[in-house]
Amino acid sequence: MKQNVKDITVVIGHKNPDTDSICSAICYAELKHRIDGREYIPARAGEVNNETAFVLDYFGVKAPRIITNITTQVRDIEIRDTPGVNRTLSIKRAWQMMQERDVVTLPIVDGEGEMEGLITVSDIAHNIMDVYDNRILSRAHTLYSNILDTIDGEMILGEPSVVLDEGKVLIAAANPDLMENYIEKNDIVIVGNRYESQLCAIEMEARCIIVCEGSPVSKTIRKMAQARECYIISTPYDAFTVSSLINQSISIGYFMKDAKKLTMFDDTDYIDEVSDVMKNKRYRDFPIIGGDGKYIGMISRRNLLGAQGKKVILVDHNERNQCVSGIEYADIQEIIDHHRIGALETISPVFFLNRPVGCTATIIYQQYKQYGFDFDRKTAGLLCSAILSDTLMFRSPTCTEIDEAAVRELAPIAGINVEEYADQMFSAAGDLEGKSIDEIFYQDFKRFNAGNVNFGVGQVVSMNRNELLGLKERLLPFMEQAREDLKLDIIYFMLTNVLSEASSIISAGEGASELIYDAFRGSAVSAVPHPEDPELIHLIGVMSRKKQLVPRIITALQDRKS
Repeated sequence: MKQNVKDITVVIGHKNPDTDSICSAICYAELKHRIDGREYIPARAGEVNNETAFVLDYFGVKAPRIITNITTQVRDIEIRDTPGVNRTLSIKRAWQMMQERDVVTLPIVDGEGEMEGLITVSDIAHNIMDVYDNRILSRAHTLYSNILDTIDGEMILGEPSVVLDEGKVLIAAANPDLMENYIEKNDIVIVGNRYESQLCAIEMEARCIIVCEGSPVSKTIRKMAQARECYIISTPYDAFTVSSLINQSISIGYFMKDAKKLTMFDDTDYIDEVSDVMKNKRYRDFPIIGGDGKYIGMISRRNLLGAQGKKVILVDHNERNQCVSGIEYADIQEIIDHHRIGALETISPVFFLNRPVGCTATIIYQQYKQYGFDFDRKTAGLLCSAILSDTLMFRSPTCTEIDEAAVRELAPIAGINVEEYADQMFSAAGDLEGKSIDEIFYQDFKRFNAGNVNFGVGQVVSMNRNELLGLKERLLPFMEQAREDLKLDIIYFMLTNVLSEASSIISAGEGASELIYDAFRGSAVSAVPHPEDPELIHLIGVMSRKKQLVPRIITALQDRKS
C-alpha cells in the first residue's frame, strides 16, 4: 500500500522563492518533525536563485524538492496493492487468485515488473464460454505444467516446462480402429485404463496421453511412449472432468488485454485529470505506473471518492496569487508569515502566525526558542542567512530589534562573521552574469491586487551599481510581454543597491510611472527621475518591496478609486 497523503505534510514557500522562503521551509519542517514526530517535507515552488544556492552550499544543505503544483496526485491516494502475475499463469490459478483477493482484475507483468496487460473476470468467463476450438491449447502455447496443475496431474513421462505448440485435444472414446482415423501427430489424447487405446494413441504419434482415474500405466506402455517421445500424464479425474477442466490450463497471456491498448496512469498524474478520463471508460480498475516505468498497483473510481488534498503549511506568504499552483485543492494546515494579510481562503480554521518582523525565519527562530529546542550549525546558518537576506543586513526598514537579536545569537552557532558572510551572500545574489533576462525577472517576483487592479513587483538586489543600471534595456521589453502573459495591469521592477540604500524602478503598463510618483508625493521619500537615466524612477532610502513600495502603491490605487 502506498503511503497516504494523510501521513505527509508539505512545507512550502511562495512562487519564485527567495532565501527566506526556502530556508524557512527547511527549518520549519524540521521543527514540526521534532515537535510531533510526523513527516514534514520541505519544498520549493520554483528554482533556487544565486543567493539561496550560495547559502545552501555554504552549509551543505540540499535544495528542497520542487513542487509546482500541489493538486492531489495519484501517488497521494490509496493505491491498491494488487501484485502483478506472469502471463504464463493458468486461467484456473488466475480465477482462484481473484476469489482469494476479492478482485475482478489481475495485472500481468514481465520479469522486470513492467506492465504487459491485464485480465478480468469477464475476460475469463467470456473466453471459456466461447471456446469451441479443440486446438486452442496449442494455439495458446500452453505449458504442460499448467495442464498438470489444472487437472491435478502427475507427469509420469515428460518435461513439465515444455510448451504445447501443436496438435488438438481429444477423448479416446472409440475403439482403436476408429481412433486411427482422427488421432493426428502431436495430439493430446485423453484415455482410460484400456491398454489398446493407450497403445493406439502412442502409435499414432500423439504428443501426450492423459490417463484418467489414476489408472496404472504398464511398463510396456511407458517404454513405447518413451521410444516415441510421447508424454504420459496421470490424473485422478474421469474423462468428462478432464475435458471440462483442461481449457482452464491456458495461459492468461493468450486472453489478456495488451498493455498498449490499456488506459494506465502515472503515479504523478493529478486526480482531477484522472477522474475525467475514468468517466469515459467502462473499465473498473486501472493500472498505476511509477516513475521507473514499473507497475505499482491499481486504482478504481472508488479510490477517488473522498480523496483529500495534500496537507500543506505555507511559509513566507499568505496571498493566493503567490501560492503554488493547485493550492485551492490543498488542505492548508498552518501559515507562518511576516507580510500583510492577503486574500486566501482555507477549508477549515488554521494556525496562522503572522508577526511584524523583518523575516519569516525570525518567527521560526522564536518558535524554536518557545519549544526549547537547540540550534545546530545548519539550522542556525539557514535562519541567520534568511534574516540577513530579507533585512538586507539590517538596512531594510522592515528590520526589527528581534531580527538583529536573532542574528546575534545564531551567527556564532553557525560559525560566521556577519559582515563578511553577508558580503559574500549579497555578492552571490548580485552576480547576474550568464543569467537570462527570464531568470533575472522571475527570481524574486510577486503578484498583488488592489480592488480591480492586478500588479506585480520584481526585485533584484546587488552591490554593483553599473550592473543594475545596465539591466533596464533588457528588462523593459521583457516586462511589457510578461505583463500581457501574466494578465497584469502594471509591472514594476526594483533595482536595489545595497551600498547606496536606494532603488531604481522600471515600470510597464499604462499610468505605471505616474502611479509611483503619486504614491510617494508628500512622503519623506521623494520619487525623482534617476540622475543618469530619466526613464528610471529613483527612490532614495527605499529597499523593501513589502514595507516601502507595495503598501504605497495599494494606498495610491485606493485613493484614486475614492
